[in-house]
Amino acid sequence: MITRLLVANRGEIARRVFRTCRTLGVGTVAVFSDADARSPHVAEADLAVRLPGVRPAETYLDIGRILAACRASGADAVHPGYGFLSENAEFARAVLAAGLVWVGPPPGAIAAMGAKIEAKRLMAAAGVPVLPSVDLAAPGEFPLLVKASAGGGGRGMRVVRAAGELDEAVESARREAAAAFGDGTVFAEPLLERARHVEVQVLADRHGGVLAVGERECSVQRRHQKVIEECPSPGISGATRALLHEAAVRAARTIGYVGAGTVEFLVKDDRVAFLEMNTRLQVEHPVTELVHGVDLVRLQIEVAEGAALPAVAPPPSGWAVEARLYAEDADHVPQAGVLRRFEIPGDVRVDSGVESGSEVSPHYDALLAKVVAHGSTRAEAVRRLVTALRRARLHGLTTNRDLLVNILTNRDFVAGETHTGFLGPGGPVRRSPNSAAGPKTDPATDPETDSETGAGLPALAAALAMAALNRRSARVLPGLPSGWRNVRSQPRSVRFEQTGEVTYDPLPEGVTVVAADPYRVVLEHDGLRRAYEVAHYPESVCVDHADGHAELTPVPRLPEPSEHVAPGSLLAPMPGNVLRVEVRPGDRVVKGQAVLVLEAMKMEHRISAPADGVVAGVHVEKGRQVDAGAVLAIIQEGDS
Repeated sequence: MITRLLVANRGEIARRVFRTCRTLGVGTVAVFSDADARSPHVAEADLAVRLPGVRPAETYLDIGRILAACRASGADAVHPGYGFLSENAEFARAVLAAGLVWVGPPPGAIAAMGAKIEAKRLMAAAGVPVLPSVDLAAPGEFPLLVKASAGGGGRGMRVVRAAGELDEAVESARREAAAAFGDGTVFAEPLLERARHVEVQVLADRHGGVLAVGERECSVQRRHQKVIEECPSPGISGATRALLHEAAVRAARTIGYVGAGTVEFLVKDDRVAFLEMNTRLQVEHPVTELVHGVDLVRLQIEVAEGAALPAVAPPPSGWAVEARLYAEDADHVPQAGVLRRFEIPGDVRVDSGVESGSEVSPHYDALLAKVVAHGSTRAEAVRRLVTALRRARLHGLTTNRDLLVNILTNRDFVAGETHTGFLGPGGPVRRSPNSAAGPKTDPATDPETDSETGAGLPALAAALAMAALNRRSARVLPGLPSGWRNVRSQPRSVRFEQTGEVTYDPLPEGVTVVAADPYRVVLEHDGLRRAYEVAHYPESVCVDHADGHAELTPVPRLPEPSEHVAPGSLLAPMPGNVLRVEVRPGDRVVKGQAVLVLEAMKMEHRISAPADGVVAGVHVEKGRQVDAGAVLAIIQEGDS
């Protein structure tokens, strides 16, 4: 029996495993890097062991340090979580060699599925349908998908639509794969466009029992990373479902699998093709747990202790939908910094690695939480999830919350008509909030997006709350109402970076203030009353309301000259390492052309020219570490 379990991971998945351990009476051990010293997963564990450093290679990927943490803490078992060392056969062997219980599949099974090239050959020999591999030296027809042989999560994957793009795509995929997984091997296969990405949850024990516990739809992806997952899949027939489940069980039996794993497929019409097998717990496992009424982590632990699985999988009940909430901007650039407020209300499950006040590190994945809703029908689950996301209080960092709501309310998604190109060019969802189901907003008439002042009502509420806060803290005549003066000489206003000048005295035509204090403002516009919650931070004001959220940065009336940067400056969106510099001073560039490439949060990020022009200066070189906001280069618009 396991008495004390160490989770060789961090954040959300560590907390998730600890939760089940507490119900089983199993002691818990966390490991943490210097960047994670104040992480919630550290505080929740019974014991915690520091892994000095911040880089994954010297902390969460260091097998020797993880094993030393087991010895120091007295742990007798290891759960790898997902990512990091979870699919590393060498790590599994080392854990077993140390006399510890490995809560995962046999090392041989991990190795068999670890290299996708060999995995495809093995599955084809077992009768599992696969896509043909493409010879990169003579690719033939396009489009193709270049993929890393090791790892997953969308890293090391590139779409190639023409022969001229192939060499660059292969080299870029190799670099990213080598950086993420330590293995730059890549291969290619035909790109099956507008297909569904469907995966099957499998469980296997040491006694020959193998179960398929339903399937998950994971088609809504961006940059080959999943964004929305649901169980069951809304777009496959009963016959296709049976084929998927049978193929997944066959795959698990072929490699002698034990524990929880996932077999992934592409499905188009009645065609099914094996993608890969993830020999670990998946990020999206909660939707299966809610629909099938199981605790997959508990089953992992019980199987590791030698227990047998039931003869049949538990039947499904209802529907579950999961949204991955990331700290990222509208261009999907990860964000790092302090998450000042993190609250997600409603009848939803929130699996999170952060809390209010957490610092999101640039060294790791930008996932904040998985928000999961369950309902008796798909429509009910989606509605609960949308409501929870809209009412969430997420302050301090830009998130993809609006994109998630747009997806979940999009007509095609509501109809279950999803595919792997759903968020790609030509897909039904754009970054703009106006891509959601329903008519587009008219900025000329909707006060939520515009008004005669050039700003929306949330900005007006922020201005009124700021004025009220100023009066509350005033040392002279604090009892006077905000904005009071003997003689009105000019309108009272405040300027925000996002909206420009907002005038609040006098009020815009048709707007009435029902109530206004520093933290809550109620406005009425043409007979419609709205309440706004306002939170004040040193450099920003956050406004939450029934229809959304706004984070505004007040512009100082007398800004410091040192805060200005030259026009055309390209700034680092996050801390990172300069991988390549593509231009030199004096080069002419066109809008969208790559200027340089940063590596941050385990991904490559291309920094592009914002307009046609000439490179006036390059301020970094290959290999340099840069901070967020650092000037990388200057592009002078025009011909000279």
